[in-house]
Amino acid sequence: MLPKFDILTIEQVDKIHKNSMKILNEIGVEFSYDPVIEIFKKHGQRVEGHRVYFDPEFVENMVEKAPSQFTLHARNPEHNLVCGGENIIYMPGYGAPFVYEADGLKRDATMDDYNNFVKLAGASKNMHMTGGTVVEPTDVEDEIRHLEMAYSHIINSDKCFMGSSSGYEHAKDSIEMTALLHGGMDVIKEKPALICLINSVTPLKYDDRMLGGLMAYAETGQAMVIASLVMSGSTGPATMAGALSLQNAEVLAGITLAQCINPGTPVVYGSTSAVTDMSTGSLSIGNPENALFTSASAQFARFYGVPCRGGGGLTDSKTVDAQAGYESMMVLFAASTTGVNFVMHTAGILQYYMAMSYEKFMVDDEIAGMILRYLKGFDCDSDEKMAFDVIEKVGPGGHFLTQKHTRKNFKLEFFRPALSDRQSFDGWSKDSLDTNQRAKLKWQEVLASYVPPALDPEVNEKILTYIEERSKELLKK
Repeated sequence: MLPKFDILTIEQVDKIHKNSMKILNEIGVEFSYDPVIEIFKKHGQRVEGHRVYFDPEFVENMVEKAPSQFTLHARNPEHNLVCGGENIIYMPGYGAPFVYEADGLKRDATMDDYNNFVKLAGASKNMHMTGGTVVEPTDVEDEIRHLEMAYSHIINSDKCFMGSSSGYEHAKDSIEMTALLHGGMDVIKEKPALICLINSVTPLKYDDRMLGGLMAYAETGQAMVIASLVMSGSTGPATMAGALSLQNAEVLAGITLAQCINPGTPVVYGSTSAVTDMSTGSLSIGNPENALFTSASAQFARFYGVPCRGGGGLTDSKTVDAQAGYESMMVLFAASTTGVNFVMHTAGILQYYMAMSYEKFMVDDEIAGMILRYLKGFDCDSDEKMAFDVIEKVGPGGHFLTQKHTRKNFKLEFFRPALSDRQSFDGWSKDSLDTNQRAKLKWQEVLASYVPPALDPEVNEKILTYIEERSKELLKK
């Protein structure tokens, strides 16, 4: 992997760190979940109502307990993932309520869409896991939606996936289903198999739903992303340094809580911060400021010794056009080259997290493949790679097309696009398909040929029984 570059100076990191600690100590963070308040009281933090004021030394000590990297275990060990260090994990978009189709149609996302996106991620060579809430399937009751979503990941792929964090009970359901998949709770406590997303409510608040999820995951030693989305100019200061200080304070508060509950709990420093478009008042994510927040967050994660989440194929565009391409490449490239380890929203997102697109998924998957090739850099480790002998053989004025060395190495060295068109103009003009049209054909082809990896029938039956019983309980409430 290529070396990562720092976006901030050492002096800037120190100033923002100290500013964040001042925020935590003098302004505090509100936690609306009573069990969490009791935890902080037991750990000697000053509490007034639901607001907690943190001792900076205590925060630093707690954050040090978090591991610098950890392994997520898939049901297929070949898909186990190391989160942290030089490793990077790509996965699809998360949480979009709508699907935008190639012809411009906007519609509610469904469970069929959910299954399709999980299959596309399962089929992809560039998506390392199938993600979490790839869309919000509005045709499934909210009370049992998390069960159906978790099962989709379990049955449609053997890669790692994310669980629900929408409250303590839903989180426990995800954990219980994952335990059944892996052979028991004791197994996943020793070998974490699940990760969730915990979001703060900016500015400086965590709600009871997220806190319940955080507690469930921490209690069982499962991993979690602790993330803050500061909308600079509306939910946070309009200055980049101020917004980053606020984000940092919120993330540190969440990491501290996780370590209070269960020291050594795997956590990921998460950033989704961006800016408010002042002409519309809406969030904007396809911009250089987002890339800067992402890069700075990766640097702060290294500073605190934990993995980082950020970036993705992010765009404000509503269709798969040039804007979607250049914005997505900018943000994903920044994340990938500055040290982000866990990349949500890598593929499929349109209009600042509002929609998923099948066509955008295929475009982003291509971008991800290009970046992964870039990150491999140059291989200079052997005489064959240095190619002196074949250069000598061909000599001045020759060519390398017919050389065995070329036939052997081009498949290893060259990125081979699945979507991009490299034909001559005459070849392309026979069909004259643009990127959007080619992407539509591609995702349909992938889904038609995809065969989900088999799941042990006995394990499947146990999970289906669990879903049936829990669904009855939840729908009665």
